[in-house]
Parts: sequence; C-alpha cells; structure tokens
Amino acid sequence: MNVALSSVLSGISSANERLRASAANVANLAAANESRAGVEPTNVDVAPQREINPANEVVEQQAAAYAFIANLKVLQAQLNTTVALLDIKA
Repeated sequence: MNVALSSVLSGISSANERLRASAANVANLAAANESRAGVEPTNVDVAPQREINPANEVVEQQAAAYAFIANLKVLQAQLNTTVALLDIKA
C-alpha cells in the first residue's frame, strides 16, 4: 500500500470517528453528567468539555461529512490516475 492511499484511508477513518463521536454526543444529550466525546490529537493539557451544545454537534457532523467526501474524491482521483497510467503502459 503506498503512502497516498494510506493517507486517504486514514482521513476517511478519522472523519468516520468524528461523526461517530458527535452522534454519540447527540444521543447522550439528555444525560446531564456525560462529558463530551471527541476525536482530538492526544494532548494531556486538554480537558474534556462538560457541556454538549447541539449546534456545535451539527457543525461537527457536517464538517466530518465534508471531510469524508473530500477524502473519497482524493481516493477516486488517485484510482483514476492509476488506471490511466496502466492504460498508457499497456
């Protein structure tokens, strides 16, 4: 697996996890003592947010969806380029 494909698949996985975490936050909105789940780079200085804001979750879900689509388009472009190169070589 080449580096570009690995990067695209990592981006798709990251967008999926962001959407999953945001959906869990919306599902737990009624629970008063639930902390906000998030997908953040590991940093010991960052404290989790205590309050879940539905507006922020909608924005997070949209951003995750756009990141997912962008990574799929990069993957599609890479596959199209690979097919074109193979056609030229054949």
